[in-house]
Amino acid sequence: MPVHCLKLKIGAVVMLLRNLDLKGGLCNETRLMVRALHNNYIDGQVLTGVAAGNRILVPRVQLAPSDSNLPFILKRRQFPVRLAYSMTINKSQGQTFDKVGVYLKKPCFSHGQLYVAF
Repeated sequence: MPVHCLKLKIGAVVMLLRNLDLKGGLCNETRLMVRALHNNYIDGQVLTGVAAGNRILVPRVQLAPSDSNLPFILKRRQFPVRLAYSMTINKSQGQTFDKVGVYLKKPCFSHGQLYVAF
C-alpha cells in the first residue's frame, strides 16, 4: 500500500508498487527517477528492467480497501510509488546496482538471505 503522505522532489528515486504496463516493463518494484511532478501524474525515467532509460508518466490510480465488510464505500486516488533509497533484501532481489550498502542490525533470518543481498 502506498504511504498516506508522499513527499517527493525532482531527482528522487521511487519504486512502483503496482503493475502499470507489463509488456512495457513497468511492473511492481521497477525503480524510477522523478523528472517532474504534476497534480495527476509523475514524469519519471526508468532506472531498471527492460524499459531502463525510458521516460514515462505515472498516473494517480484509484485504490479501494480489500475489506468489503465496511458499511461505506472508500476509494482514494494516489500515486502507486514509494521512495526507494533503501529497501529490504527481498525487494532488492532482481535489481541491478552499481554500489550497495547492507545494514544488518539483526542476523539474517533465513538461509541464503545474505547471499541475495550481494
